[in-house]
Amino acid sequence: RGSVAAPTAGLHFTPEILHTIRERGVEIAEITLHVGLGTFQPIHAERVEEHVLHRERYQITDEAAAQLNRALEAGRRVVAVGTTTVRTLEFVASRSDDGRIHPGRGEADLFIYPGFEFRVVGALLTNFHLPESTLLMLVCALGGKANVLKAYAHAVAAGYRFYSYGDCMLVE
Repeated sequence: RGSVAAPTAGLHFTPEILHTIRERGVEIAEITLHVGLGTFQPIHAERVEEHVLHRERYQITDEAAAQLNRALEAGRRVVAVGTTTVRTLEFVASRSDDGRIHPGRGEADLFIYPGFEFRVVGALLTNFHLPESTLLMLVCALGGKANVLKAYAHAVAAGYRFYSYGDCMLVE
């Protein structure tokens, strides 16, 4: 309730996969996200810096914030599942005085494109996205434009499935 789309990057995780991940010592922090229509809106501004991203609601519990902050303090990599998760975590960290993740509710409107300096997220599991989208720009900001475009060329040549029920990639 409250989201205009399913959290598609998370659809790759079955209960069995999550169980195996936890057994291997990976800690999973869950946050609540409400994907907004702006996520799918193409960029119409002449300059990318002028594009305005619509706000998306989120909630981060005390437990999730503590988990994320422990990981950051220990130098462990935070792997976000989905672009909305990346935007939310980076938005919250950018609005705090100490760069930490603080619990609470809010609305994130952080537009991430190449040149962005990530404070929290070290890797991203995501589906393949449409050209000229804010989602693809976020992926390029994290993985590097040349690397991401090379991955997309491979995906097209190999017949990967795109969009909501498509294949996914790990971007570092």
